[in-house]
Amino acid sequence: MNPQVIVVGAGPTGLTLAIDLARRDIGVRIVDQAGEFFAGSRGDGLQPRTLEVFDDLGVLDAVLAQGAPQAPLLVHLDGEFVMERRMSAWREPTSDVPHPNPWVLAQADTERVLRERLAEFGVRVESGTALVDFSADPDGVSVTLHRDGATERVRADYLVGADGGRSTVRKALGIAFEGSTDDSIRLLLGDVCADVLDHSVGYWFADSAAPMDGIALMPLPGGRKFQFATGLGTDSGTGLDVLQEHITRRSRRDDIRLGDLTWSTVWRPNVRLAQRYRDGRVFLAGDAAHVHPPTGGQGLNTGVQDAYNLGWKLEAALRDPGAASEALLDSYESERRAVAARILGLSSDLLDKTVKGDPDAMDREGTHQLDISYREPGDDSKGLRTGDRAPDAPLRDANGKRVGLFDLFRGPHATLLLFGPDTTADPGRSPATDLRTARIIHPDTGSGQAVPTSEGVGTTLNDVAFTDVDGHAHRSYHAANGTWVIVRPDGHLGAVGSATARSLTPPRLPGVCGGSPGPWGG
Repeated sequence: MNPQVIVVGAGPTGLTLAIDLARRDIGVRIVDQAGEFFAGSRGDGLQPRTLEVFDDLGVLDAVLAQGAPQAPLLVHLDGEFVMERRMSAWREPTSDVPHPNPWVLAQADTERVLRERLAEFGVRVESGTALVDFSADPDGVSVTLHRDGATERVRADYLVGADGGRSTVRKALGIAFEGSTDDSIRLLLGDVCADVLDHSVGYWFADSAAPMDGIALMPLPGGRKFQFATGLGTDSGTGLDVLQEHITRRSRRDDIRLGDLTWSTVWRPNVRLAQRYRDGRVFLAGDAAHVHPPTGGQGLNTGVQDAYNLGWKLEAALRDPGAASEALLDSYESERRAVAARILGLSSDLLDKTVKGDPDAMDREGTHQLDISYREPGDDSKGLRTGDRAPDAPLRDANGKRVGLFDLFRGPHATLLLFGPDTTADPGRSPATDLRTARIIHPDTGSGQAVPTSEGVGTTLNDVAFTDVDGHAHRSYHAANGTWVIVRPDGHLGAVGSATARSLTPPRLPGVCGGSPGPWGG
């Protein structure tokens, strides 16, 4: 049986997409040219918004159990300790943001957690399987794969290239990869042991004459490894001996002996953005669509959210093909390319500060991706708007059990929130294939109880009401009795309406009287 979607590339982006499709009962194959799974730390910083995505996909518990918070950085100049720094201030969870802090987990471990989750749906990564070529037509994509000397021809509805910065898919499509490469800057990254150092903290060693030109060692969870990062001269080697010379010279200590170098790479500033994310039935995602500097920890996280944006739209197109779902698929590019362009600017600014020796280069405030929005272009108004991230809020069910809005959102469905005991809504035909309903009752109105909801708008939650604990949900959503909100399957607001305030009535949705994608997709 032919798959409905073929995903090329089994990094975090491809794995996230494969999980999202598999949990929607979409037939998916995921192939990767590499014969072995990646074994290094590389993208080890998981931003708060990515943790929310992982919560929905069912992998957050494993990620939290195996990872750790960002460690404080002990700054040493001329061999002397001078200060402790944190790249971002520690924040306590709030009613609307349950995971406010970045989390650290080696990329290899993140990928393993995602592979294990994917296997629960009966899908496994096909390693050592290369994409040879493909051809697309209006009805699907014909793909040629090669493995162990054998060639296989496969037919699928869609093909997604999540195959990295050197993407075979992007090159075959002839899509320009716009940006620049600076060969004058080289950064050596890798994983190494340094047993004499305290593994609960990170280290920065530099000279006081050039305090931003040094070597960083940040602890990796699950062992004794540190991820190192240091600048390299144009003619420097990349072996353990080179790294040992750097650490001895910068730290002015001879007791720090490095060993067990298991992964290393030389990074050059290569900041690029694909001109297009879609060509008919073929899509680009992750590093195939955008490559970032390591400054700011944005690349892996942006790719994960590409996949999270695309998965439910592919399902909608497969379940209900037509002009509306085509417009929804087009919105993948308009939404995610704009986000990538902004984030590339952020990470490039941090790189420039690093090169110039600006102390603010270590500041990671503003990199958590909780502010990512798919608002209409030019909409900079205050308050929650369609396209914004949907906040969490504490609730209680009729039995007094504590639940959160994120618990109601979890799963492949969209969610209709009805604020008030008598609120009804007619949001039109949702582009999501499963729209479920929950009623949110203000604590001043009454406790959660079974109540009817609007006819035919979903299944599981359709007769359940929840009490809004301390009114958090009403405040976060700027809601009053009569307000209704649709939360897209990717956790962004798809529409907001009210039975009493016409100004809140959203634009027409795709599939409703021929409407444009509107807040559902750009």
